[in-house]
Amino acid sequence: MSAKREAHAAAAGPAPHAGIGGYLMVFVALLALTALTVWTAHQPLGAWHTPVALGIASLKAVLVMAYFMHLNESKRLTWVFAAAGFVFLAILLAFTMSDFLTRDWLAVYG
Repeated sequence: MSAKREAHAAAAGPAPHAGIGGYLMVFVALLALTALTVWTAHQPLGAWHTPVALGIASLKAVLVMAYFMHLNESKRLTWVFAAAGFVFLAILLAFTMSDFLTRDWLAVYG
């Protein structure tokens, strides 16, 4: 890094954090989403049960990543690498589901 950039970074100081109020709001949101998860677990959603539960879990994961891992204060390149993890997870799930859904179900005798 050039000396000019280093001086500018040193003068800017550390990035500001959300503060106690921001952390408490995220904590309350996580508690509410956990209560929503428990409530939906007891609802007859049929085939939508798993997608709804995964959607709520993904929202909780994004909240944790953004505020507790300080991604909301990071550079955009950090966001790209964090999103890349979700892309690879989606690829893994897609290949797993393509294998699972295309299998023939064989009867087991005996």
